[in-house]
Amino acid sequence: MTDPMTWHAGGCHCGAVRFETLLPDVLEVDDCNCSMCARTGFLHIIVPAARFRLTAGQDQITTYTFNTGVAKHLFCSSCGVKSFYVPRSNPDGYSVNYRCLDDQSAFREIRVIKFDGKGNWEGQAHALAHKSKA
Repeated sequence: MTDPMTWHAGGCHCGAVRFETLLPDVLEVDDCNCSMCARTGFLHIIVPAARFRLTAGQDQITTYTFNTGVAKHLFCSSCGVKSFYVPRSNPDGYSVNYRCLDDQSAFREIRVIKFDGKGNWEGQAHALAHKSKA
């Protein structure tokens, strides 16, 4: 039996950028310790593009890239918050920041998974990719 899916809204601090994402009631979030995530407190929810929709603020988004240039870090140009982005581990989808969802209490269960992006990004990303295909 698969977990039921529900659309959840979220956005940046100032409200200029808004999105919706389709998520299960039991949610796994990845807590990465890489240089970017550790500084911003980003808790990743990896979703395919079909389960994500930008509802407001396309014109407010600024993109930042570094290292390989594959990840597209998308920030609100007004408040600077990164609510979601295109991750290197899943360039055909999105990573949504759990902390940017409007109602974080809407889930039956939250499982936080440690992701060693600082010491073993490639190995962790490989394991995550295999897990998502299982």
